[in-house]
Amino acid sequence: MTNTPVPPHEYARIQQFYARQMQALDEGRFEEYAATFTEDGTFQHTPGTEPARTRQGIVAELVRFHERYRDEPVQRRHWFSQIVLDPQPDGTLRSTVYCLVVRTRPGGKPEPEIWPSCVVRDVLETSGDRVLMRSRVVDYDHMG
Repeated sequence: MTNTPVPPHEYARIQQFYARQMQALDEGRFEEYAATFTEDGTFQHTPGTEPARTRQGIVAELVRFHERYRDEPVQRRHWFSQIVLDPQPDGTLRSTVYCLVVRTRPGGKPEPEIWPSCVVRDVLETSGDRVLMRSRVVDYDHMG
């Protein structure tokens, strides 16, 4: 296990990055979400599937995925916690995050459901004030 902590200001910067990124996703602003990735970034949100590649491919995958809810609307909120950042020799940061996805259905019961519980593994590139995602892999806890 790597125990090289990032400076507190860098940790806070990554938390802010995640907050803006997840709010863009939850609000359906897929182009804005995809813009948080490098041009050649990869995004695998469903285990066992091929990752989406490039920003344009990420937008297309998100549109395709959300089509299933066209007739049954659902609101998702992604809650990131337990963020561990490990600096890498190439200057990137490996990030491991616990994520709960809270779902509610507009007009439905007021109690939210938590599904799924996952671990998100990212590779982040930082340069100056900019943070970009090189890759994201999501592993669902219930899939072992």
